[in-house]
Amino acid sequence: MPVSQHTIAGTVLTMPVRIRVANVHSAVFSVPAAAAQHLIDYSGLEVCQYRPGKAIVMQLLVRYVDGDLGKYHEYGTAVMVNPPGVRTRGPRALAGAAAFIHHLPVDQSFTLEAGRTIWGFPKIMAEFSVREGKKFSFDVSTDGQLIAGIEFSRGLPVPTGSAQVLKTYSHLDGVTREIPWEMKLSGLRARLGGARMHLGEHPYAKELASLGLPKRALASLSAAKVEMTFGDAHAI
Repeated sequence: MPVSQHTIAGTVLTMPVRIRVANVHSAVFSVPAAAAQHLIDYSGLEVCQYRPGKAIVMQLLVRYVDGDLGKYHEYGTAVMVNPPGVRTRGPRALAGAAAFIHHLPVDQSFTLEAGRTIWGFPKIMAEFSVREGKKFSFDVSTDGQLIAGIEFSRGLPVPTGSAQVLKTYSHLDGVTREIPWEMKLSGLRARLGGARMHLGEHPYAKELASLGLPKRALASLSAAKVEMTFGDAHAI
């Protein structure tokens, strides 16, 4: 099978794209399934109801340190969805659920072009303010408007296993795509709650408010080192 390649801003990327070092902070929220479904109806996907009438939305800050796409920050809104054709519900359904990427601001133009061109990720340019200390926090803004910010409390160490093979979905220009990727975590910490969120006035913030955010997080997680590979997207 021939190797797939993509040319982005004069640079040839050979698939799969590799991220050698990144770190992640994530807050997990339980939101009304009807509101989450309304938010992502354009994708044609169905939210995963882990409890009757409840869905999971994740807010993530990823700092890419070393990888094929360069060094950058990324803020994601991920809604957990059922793969096409799957109708399972309940806590066990989350084990087979996938992440649909609804928001994805970044702060570098190369990854913006690559994300939109190769995978159909809804990347936009943004500015990030990150603070490290007793508590880790960040704000993300675009067009001079605050989208959101989150302050994290430190979690407890959690054992990690082998690399995980996952699915992610995106939607851009009327096309929903499935992206295969693999992730390996180390330095994982987690706790119940542990994340305080605030929203700004940007339209993205208003969409998050429609889900009942900000509110208490179900859980928060961080990973000191993340390795990832992303394969080619395909339309579904």
